[in-house]
Amino acid sequence: MELEQRVYEKILSLCELGDSLVDKSNYDEAVSKYLEVLELVPVPKNIWEASTWIYTAIGDTCFLKGDYQKAKDFLYDAVNCPDGLSNPFILLRLGQSLQELGYNEKPKEYLLRSYMLEGHKIFQDEDDKYFNLIIDII
Repeated sequence: MELEQRVYEKILSLCELGDSLVDKSNYDEAVSKYLEVLELVPVPKNIWEASTWIYTAIGDTCFLKGDYQKAKDFLYDAVNCPDGLSNPFILLRLGQSLQELGYNEKPKEYLLRSYMLEGHKIFQDEDDKYFNLIIDII
């Protein structure tokens, strides 16, 4: 299924605004913008590809601002959208969020999945502590 072209273009435009807010570290405003964008996606939201990247953008932004609980929640939403479970970035951020929340084994599961899909390069710009969680398993 594809979104109506007008809706899709509006989603893209608003996501670009959200992305520019993230680039300026205006995380709260970016999350608000992404949530506004999410409202444009018809229900059920989890069947639309656009929801995958909108939920990911919200989760990533929450992670960047240190709100790991919200990051986890939105990234789980992203995982349950089209191609979410095969997206190494979503799996990476979800594993990182779970680690920051103090989970023991779940972070390793998602970080390992991310590694299996993308290799070490997915960890290249991340804190070494995340890769170190799975180094003994790989």
